[in-house]
Amino acid sequence: MFGRLLLAIPFVFSTIVLAGSVQRLDLQLPASADANRDAVKDIFLRSYDAYRKYAFGHDDVRPVSKGYVDSRNGWGASIVDAMSTMHIMGLDDLFAEAVDHVRNTDFSVSKTGGTVSVFETTIRYLGGLLSAYELNGKKEPILLEKAKQVADKMAFAWQYQGRTIRVPFGYLNFATNRATQSTSNIAEAGTLDLEWATLSKYTGNDTYRTLAEGSARAIATNPAPLPGLAAQGIDPASASSVGAHITWSGGSDSYFEYLIKYARLTNTDDHLFADTWQTAVDSSIRYLLRTSAVGGYSYLAERNDNGRIVESSSHLACFHGGNWILGGKLLNNETIVSVGLALTDACWNTYASTETGIGPEGFAFVSKDSLSTLDAISDQQKAFNTKHGYYITSSAYILRPEVLESNFYAWRATGNVTYLDRAAEAIKSFNKFLSVDSSGGFSGIWDVDDLSAGRDDHTESFWFAEVLKYLSTSVRSAPFEECLWEWAGTRKVTFAFRSSLFDSPATRGQPTPFVGKRL
Repeated sequence: MFGRLLLAIPFVFSTIVLAGSVQRLDLQLPASADANRDAVKDIFLRSYDAYRKYAFGHDDVRPVSKGYVDSRNGWGASIVDAMSTMHIMGLDDLFAEAVDHVRNTDFSVSKTGGTVSVFETTIRYLGGLLSAYELNGKKEPILLEKAKQVADKMAFAWQYQGRTIRVPFGYLNFATNRATQSTSNIAEAGTLDLEWATLSKYTGNDTYRTLAEGSARAIATNPAPLPGLAAQGIDPASASSVGAHITWSGGSDSYFEYLIKYARLTNTDDHLFADTWQTAVDSSIRYLLRTSAVGGYSYLAERNDNGRIVESSSHLACFHGGNWILGGKLLNNETIVSVGLALTDACWNTYASTETGIGPEGFAFVSKDSLSTLDAISDQQKAFNTKHGYYITSSAYILRPEVLESNFYAWRATGNVTYLDRAAEAIKSFNKFLSVDSSGGFSGIWDVDDLSAGRDDHTESFWFAEVLKYLSTSVRSAPFEECLWEWAGTRKVTFAFRSSLFDSPATRGQPTPFVGKRL
């Protein structure tokens, strides 16, 4: 704790938001689901065993060289990030071991020196600790204590020239409690409120929520280049936007993602977050939605600082399909759901069309309005686009979850077994192309369309927290209790958030209509 900066302010949630049912009520798993669930659990156990052998206590394992890397403060990111997945899979011994690790870790001191990312530390550690605390029935108070320890340090990111600012700086020196004074982006500054508000809920100190929610509010109320679509850059010192770049990809992605989720989590009569999200979706359909000239795939383009449309996308952006399915269901808007399903299909095509059956880090489309862009790409990219309706711009796969995330929502919302078949195909591809025989672990690869390109020798913590959790919850026989909120928020259920799959129950209360802008 750092003195007077975090005064204990009582925390209260109002509860008056109605959300539509997300899951199809007659959802039925096929007989193959049990085998696929076992296969995902096996991948988790093999991956985590390699981590325990060669990297335990460090952030990530290098499964090829049998070493480790400390990329997130050296606190054991893979352990904390994996805890909620362990609990869902019933891996009680590993969960208990992880709790012991947390108990013996000082989260107020970075083991890597230098600066700490407020965003990454929030979604990996704060979200991971609170997810584990909640899912385990609040039986391990040490998890909450350590989450508070992390947040108490990171709150200094809101300090500038002796005052508390609305938007935090993105990086903080834990040794000096001084932030790196530089511009940030809306993903870093606007992807904090779910975790920090839940910390307020469990500690009773509303200061955590006030800080994080205030940042998201500042972004949402700034003048935007297009309605609801905030510019990517932001200056924490002034809370003003920087530039006019619009994208649903990295640097902006999770800000938009959290808008609708925070509206559902807080469940209040304040419609800013739900309305801003729906306005952003409306504007995206109007200004950014495109159809590929080959294959007829739907995708969201970007808008650069000069207002020009750029028809590129990324694996990171592929969360948008699932997010739109979720938000459309919560707002009872089937138009949004339908577009979300189309976006999900386009992203899955990036998996189905490669030699490995795994999608690339970056890719681009060509619409009928942008055929001239074909002149600027290689002959190999042109040929690939002619065959598959898009072309690859960055060929690596670093164990990202977003395509499978959207596939998960599509399955739960529609009950169409096509999405389960896709999950099964991903499981096969991961076992075939990512498995490292020498260590038993799983590694990212440099080129999803070239089997000879080799591995990146890195198992990111989100492999445990997100990829394997989305696959596991896709093929679970239980209903949504362990992965999505019930519509009325009257039962103890959890919600799988993309960033560290932050699991938290919806606030309970009597449902009343969700007021928001309709498309």
